[in-house]
Amino acid sequence: MARPVKSRRVCQLPEALAFYPDTPADAAPVVLTFEQVETLRLMDLEDLSQEECGQLLGVSRATVQSIYAQARKRLAKALVMGLPIKIQGGDYRLCAGGDCPRGRCPRYTVNYQTEKGENTMRIAVTYENGEIYQHFGHTAQFKVYDVQDGHVVSAQVVDTNGQGHGALAGVLSGLKADALICGGIGGGARMALEEAGIRLYGGVSGNADEAVASLLENRLSYNPDVQCSHHHGEGEHHCGSHEGHTCGHGSCGQH
Repeated sequence: MARPVKSRRVCQLPEALAFYPDTPADAAPVVLTFEQVETLRLMDLEDLSQEECGQLLGVSRATVQSIYAQARKRLAKALVMGLPIKIQGGDYRLCAGGDCPRGRCPRYTVNYQTEKGENTMRIAVTYENGEIYQHFGHTAQFKVYDVQDGHVVSAQVVDTNGQGHGALAGVLSGLKADALICGGIGGGARMALEEAGIRLYGGVSGNADEAVASLLENRLSYNPDVQCSHHHGEGEHHCGSHEGHTCGHGSCGQH
């Protein structure tokens, strides 16, 4: 029987989840996992040793050496051959602060227990003061709901700690979210969520708790084609919901 893979601790998510060469490439992109990027960050940017990197990732020095070698080879292939790079997947968990050898990682910590039951659906909502925050890329918090048998069994507000647009999709992936309810959202973030297998309910406004209840009752109005291309920081705007869209796939309390 194969030995189970130990999840690697990731304290910082990348700001972008994809890179494309100037000349379009027809070949499949080179994929780097989140723990591979974290290993490159720790060793190449922070100049840590393999032993120090292993302590932060929570793995052995030999495992670090293997992750680092694979990451460098994939990165070299993309650069030399002019291939796109995508960052996704892997065997990782977001740093919870208390278990980090450095102590608390104030900017990059997602203070949430990511483990969930086998029959649990996890719904995240862009969140501010009880309401659905309308700009996915600038959301400072997610409210995360765990659902079993169509009922919310727990909910907790999670800080995003200043992560950028692309990294927020990685945060949701690390939180093991199955669905996202939000207001406006850009095309790149939509693509990242789709690649992560996270179902999107965009163009929704109003109370966060009520929106989740509506989703579970299969009566949530949302816009499946929502786009948010406005420039942020020059006054608020609302990318609101379009009426008449419902979940359309049976009970939303199951996945």
